[in-house]
Amino acid sequence: MESKAKTVSRRRFLRGAAAIGGLAILGASTARGQARKVLKAGLIGCGGRGTGAAHNCIQAGKSLGVDVRITALADVFPDRVQRTRGSVKKAGSEVPDSQCFVGFDAYKKLVATDVDIVLMATTPCFRPPQFEAAVRAGKHVFMEKPVAVDPAGCARMYELGELATQKKLSVMPGTCLRHHTGYAGSRQQIADGLIGRVLGGTIYYCTGRLGFTRRQKGWSDRDYMIRNWKSFCETSGDHIVEQHIHTIDMLLWIMGAAPTVAVANGGRARRQTGNMFDNFSIDYEFPGHVHIHSISRQINGCWSWGNGLALAGEKGWLHGTGGVRLWDETKPPMPALAWNRSMYVQEHIVLLDSILNEKAYNGTKGVTDGTLAAVMGRMAAYTGQRITWEQLTDPKAKNSLATFQCKPSPADFEAGDVKAPPDDVVPVPGRA
Repeated sequence: MESKAKTVSRRRFLRGAAAIGGLAILGASTARGQARKVLKAGLIGCGGRGTGAAHNCIQAGKSLGVDVRITALADVFPDRVQRTRGSVKKAGSEVPDSQCFVGFDAYKKLVATDVDIVLMATTPCFRPPQFEAAVRAGKHVFMEKPVAVDPAGCARMYELGELATQKKLSVMPGTCLRHHTGYAGSRQQIADGLIGRVLGGTIYYCTGRLGFTRRQKGWSDRDYMIRNWKSFCETSGDHIVEQHIHTIDMLLWIMGAAPTVAVANGGRARRQTGNMFDNFSIDYEFPGHVHIHSISRQINGCWSWGNGLALAGEKGWLHGTGGVRLWDETKPPMPALAWNRSMYVQEHIVLLDSILNEKAYNGTKGVTDGTLAAVMGRMAAYTGQRITWEQLTDPKAKNSLATFQCKPSPADFEAGDVKAPPDDVVPVPGRA
């Protein structure tokens, strides 16, 4: 790179990212000179993402010279526990019968064990009570996104994040794009002022349909909703919350603020089962009257761009991880950084490094802001109303929605008092 060009060198990126986002590119040298340490981790939620997170944590330990062992497992269903048990055994973690917990209260038993770290990858609606149990038990946490499905859940997460800070606990959210050098490098270029103030743009998460599960004979409403959690708003938050949060989180990180207002359209074209939309179009307004258009869709056979960013500024524009282009075409483009390490492993490296060096990393507020912004867009689309950030965060605001909670709630699932919403009945804007 030309020294005169306003581009981001690898060294300056690492320094800047560590300062503003808590991100650092860490490797085996972090633990050099230290005695090999053993950290015990327990996994709540033994589905595909949970099993993947367990292996990511083990791999991160190897990068740091740390022996990470999965010593406890918890899930609603015994078959999932056994499947993950076999998987982590191949990676060197033997989980005894006494450390395998099943049921809707299994997480309480897991956090009562001697694990140092709790990995959370359950259905999103359960994140607040499970996070609370882990924080109150004094455990460090890795938790998948999103961290709630409604404003009440987000309010609880904000409070618990502050408690984690008081207890000096590390909390790493699964907003992995912050640990992807291309996206984080692009964000750093904007933070350095290379395109000036962001004036507007569009974010995308357009993909094909996610899998769904048909109800089987003998399943209770509770079992069906958990087995088919990606189809229900009450369990997943809808795909704008469960999936598009990645790009929304990046947008908030780049803007350095939460949106003030959301106005949206949405609907259901081809989704099967559940009660969710399969497409959203949202106008997010940020401070300074900056408008960002958000497009998300889960429909097969359509144009796709997941984790898409196209932002225009005073001096130039940013397109995804492709680097900055300046309006003044006489100046060279600013390429984004390339890096081969897995962002899924990198986030665990940052978590483990913060624990080893006793410098707590707490990303709770950032991921909760992103979750609430996604919920804001969903509620605007479902209701057809103009939704403000104040309505979602201030119980005393006019027409406040800050205490709204989806039903059935996590407590209902634990108590067994669950009635599944009817399949294929979706919100009607103007009536919802």
